[in-house]
Amino acid sequence: MTSTYTYSYTRTHTHTATHLTDVILGAITDILADLGINMERLHRDWVQNENAIKAWIEEGSLDTVVLECRQPSGAVAPVIEFPVTYTASGVGNAEFTASRARLARFRAKLDRVPAGTTYRLFCTFNGPRTPQPGWSPGQRASTDGLRGITFGTLGSAPHASTGMRYLHN
Repeated sequence: MTSTYTYSYTRTHTHTATHLTDVILGAITDILADLGINMERLHRDWVQNENAIKAWIEEGSLDTVVLECRQPSGAVAPVIEFPVTYTASGVGNAEFTASRARLARFRAKLDRVPAGTTYRLFCTFNGPRTPQPGWSPGQRASTDGLRGITFGTLGSAPHASTGMRYLHN
């Protein structure tokens, strides 16, 4: 009986991590496309980013994925945060859900950015994590002076969920 429980536990965490990674990276892709920001690097590094975020969600160490948009003037805005929340029991929302239509309506409200705006991805952690290829420590830009809007739950699954917070001028 223990091996069945362990298998189910591992399988559920893996499915949750895969789903939430897809939700986060899919939202980032949609946002960058809406803003007209070049996504060549995102596509090039997709597997590396996907593997890292998935591994950190699966081990429970990922706190937030952060998308920072750096404008040619040097201003960093908007900043979009994707916090991950974990539950110990795995009870609660037993469906793999994401609100793509709700996100599309929200994306329509994003402030426009000037041509030449670039982006950076950061991850913050709630404790020790396993190092992942292609990811190294970095310094987030200050969000002082930015206003925030919380999207709410972007995607959920057993053991974890992710939301979205939009920081802008």
